[in-house]
Amino acid sequence: MKKIIFATGNNGKIKEIKEIMKELKIPVLSMKEAGIHADIVEDGNTFEENAIIKAKGVAALIGDRGESIVLADDSGLEIDYLNKEPGVYSARYMGEETSYRIKNQNLIDRLEGVPDEKRTARFVCVIAAVLPDGEIVTTRGEIEGKIGYEERGINGFGYDPIFYLPDMSKSTAELMPEEKNLISHRGNALKDMKEELQKRHM
Repeated sequence: MKKIIFATGNNGKIKEIKEIMKELKIPVLSMKEAGIHADIVEDGNTFEENAIIKAKGVAALIGDRGESIVLADDSGLEIDYLNKEPGVYSARYMGEETSYRIKNQNLIDRLEGVPDEKRTARFVCVIAAVLPDGEIVTTRGEIEGKIGYEERGINGFGYDPIFYLPDMSKSTAELMPEEKNLISHRGNALKDMKEELQKRHM
């Protein structure tokens, strides 16, 4: 049976992905749900490289690929004032075991005294797909915003509470999931990927 295996163990992320991809009418499984256990080293220098490394790594672990489509993403936060840190190291910033409350506070502290107009930032997400025939497809989504002065909101995860959307006067953690999916970097990249898969009659 045709299925999509998404290379993530992040529950918040897989929930977003299942919601956005449901129109395809193809089951979306996390690695855990698919019974795949892998610790893939993401040593690329760009979001694109890391997403492809992850997708190819998981695809190689599926024995009889059949009609399985493997998707993987690499995403992160780029803060212009900090030379686009944490960037591709967003998940590993200050150590993977460090809570995002601590990471978020550290970034706020590093921007202390920085005026509003210089707090520009963006979330970036690149999704890579390895199709059953081995073809690799990538899509990229971004959302522009600013780094807030404090954590706000309880929805979302990661850096969402400090990523402020001036047009909406909210952080991404203050958006309802359906609002976030309409505008988020991952939502944009997933919608484009959904179109790429639909073009290929998947």
